[in-house]
Amino acid sequence: QVQLVESGGGLVQAGGSLRLSCAASGRTFSRDVMGWFRQAPGKEREFVAAISWIVSRTYYADSAQGRFTISRDNAKNTVYLQMNSLKPEDTAVYYCAADPEGWSTISATARAYDYWGQGTQVTVSS
Repeated sequence: QVQLVESGGGLVQAGGSLRLSCAASGRTFSRDVMGWFRQAPGKEREFVAAISWIVSRTYYADSAQGRFTISRDNAKNTVYLQMNSLKPEDTAVYYCAADPEGWSTISATARAYDYWGQGTQVTVSS
């Protein structure tokens, strides 16, 4: 059974940092594009960042560029999202997702991702 389990969310003050982790199990994810999305109350789910291991390529939403860093450890089947300089508008539930068809092509569209975690809450206070 394929599972993506996020952890590392919490409450942090503006300007602080958090590191999210996503542990994948149930199959090999080394060829997948792994992504992070987020959804704030009353808003649609939006792309944050993604990484392709095969071509060592990353892609960030404008809101994350320069503040967030996505990385992965294929040996551990884990993907990370280091979030620095957090802002109140970063408050959302953060989801990990896997696109098994992505390979070297990174999509920022949620429907491209077949597997999703349950999400972890990130709250940034002002």
